[in-house]
Amino acid sequence: MTTPDSSAGVLALAPATEAPDAGLIEQLANQLFQSSFAQGPTAHAAPLAEPAAEWQAPTTLDLQAIPAGLVRSLALVPPSRGGGLPSPAASQAPLEQARTASGPSTADSPGVGQVPAFWPLEGAQVPFPSQVPAVPAAPEAHAGPSGQATTGHGYGFLNASPQAPRAATPAAITAPSALSLDPQLVPDLTRGRREAFDARAVRRDFPILQERVHGKPLIWLDNGATTQKPQAVIDRISAFYEHENSNIHRAAHTLAARATDAYEAARDKVRRFIGAGSSNEVIFVRGATEGINLVAKSWGAQNIGRDDEIVVSWLEHHANIVPWQQLCAETGARLRVIPVDDSGQILLDEYERLLNAKTRLVAVTMVSNALGTVTPIEEIVAIAHRHGATTLVDAAQSVSHMKVDVRAIDCDFLVFSGHKMFGPTGIGVVYGKAGILEETRPWQGGGNMIADVTFERTSYQAAPNKFEAGTGNIADAVGLGAAIDYLDRFGMDTINRYEHGLLEYATEGLLRIPGLRLIGTAKEKAGVLSFVLEGWRTEDVGRELDREGIAVRSGHHCAQPILRRFGVESTVRPSLALYNTFDDIDALVNAVRRLAGAR
Repeated sequence: MTTPDSSAGVLALAPATEAPDAGLIEQLANQLFQSSFAQGPTAHAAPLAEPAAEWQAPTTLDLQAIPAGLVRSLALVPPSRGGGLPSPAASQAPLEQARTASGPSTADSPGVGQVPAFWPLEGAQVPFPSQVPAVPAAPEAHAGPSGQATTGHGYGFLNASPQAPRAATPAAITAPSALSLDPQLVPDLTRGRREAFDARAVRRDFPILQERVHGKPLIWLDNGATTQKPQAVIDRISAFYEHENSNIHRAAHTLAARATDAYEAARDKVRRFIGAGSSNEVIFVRGATEGINLVAKSWGAQNIGRDDEIVVSWLEHHANIVPWQQLCAETGARLRVIPVDDSGQILLDEYERLLNAKTRLVAVTMVSNALGTVTPIEEIVAIAHRHGATTLVDAAQSVSHMKVDVRAIDCDFLVFSGHKMFGPTGIGVVYGKAGILEETRPWQGGGNMIADVTFERTSYQAAPNKFEAGTGNIADAVGLGAAIDYLDRFGMDTINRYEHGLLEYATEGLLRIPGLRLIGTAKEKAGVLSFVLEGWRTEDVGRELDREGIAVRSGHHCAQPILRRFGVESTVRPSLALYNTFDDIDALVNAVRRLAGAR
């Protein structure tokens, strides 16, 4: 944001020499939203409320409207729709006179606190009277959950919290009928369109978030364990059982065809979602845990032998440790562990020193479920491949928070669970490169995976069917496809930026609480905040928060090695998702602060 010229007392919008393109205004609105996301963490604020469908470019070239995003960014007073613009004389009027000139707040005529989606601007100068503070060049201060000022960098959100007052408003505006915008105000109009993300609207898609717990509205901050399900997923599963329910691949009747089509369509949605080259590289399993076991029992048993080495990291969930321990016990192979630093980030130099000619597999998480650490997964995979090792990526904690592209990562296997990405429980995915799957023997036998059976021999279907023995979880695979459709409505990049703002705001608030220790402070993190509170057992903190309607996870999170690396046996773990809001964070921080004061 450009600061006003102190000598002139105005922010100049230079007159245009010719009419700009009709799409400029819409581009500007979208750019303001996108560029604010790129600037860094948000201050406590509510999301922009305009639905994307209502954002329309003007049909004329006279620029008689500017987006509400620019109005908010400049802290301008919108004139009454009914009363028109204030007179030039009003431009130097005190702020209270400007409120009067702005007109009363009604449904048809918004007042100072209500900014319409578009409003007319016919002047080229925006006065900043002496009683109105200049637009700050530094990040704006807002009241945080503790009531103390916090610093944010702007995320394109309105400041709607009672603790966070809006910026002071200038008095009035005057300008000619055409204008061009200061390039410092709009740094790049060529970047892609970004829609406003409204977490409060998202919440309405999830019926369970309307529940009350102990008389309090439910605040779901246990997303690392499982995410809630949008109505679209619930409806799709119901529709399957009402109209398509049948076993697949094995009959000529209509319902079998419907069920098969729905199941295979879900497989193709997964392929597109993770960037796989073929649907034949997508195997449906019960979840990430079963997926890792499938790889261990099939590819692992076939390719790993005595004195071979398997490399995992300190950050792993038990599901990415125990199957490899079992394989080592069966084959005589050895398990080696990548160390992490005191922030919880993988030490890449130490990692590469672990690799040698005996290394057969590197199996590493993309995001730690206990700490939220985002690992440099592409670099980890590239280093493993340089040493001739096969790679497996546990993406259970990343698929709902960030874009996952298996071809960009270049991993050989990748696993994730549907229930952690707003899909049903009991469904998950193994991705495997086509060449590796072709050479790998199946784990289980029977049912759908066979091509021909005699008492002397059995031949198997090609991948993925040879890894899907028996009747699979057909309805929930279809439900997983619906969850992918739901995420596609927003885009993973948009979700990631929004959640990053929540994470930084929550981190700042929690770190102000006396006696609270945050476990895991890596520079790159997803929405996980593990902590311990002096004087409190973690399970007691979890129970006290539950009385406030706040659901968090307390315990070891099936990740005991990494917690012990930090000298603790358990933590309290709030974890974030796209439907969480800054109000949720305030409620959490205030509740924990009360506990800290009562210990």
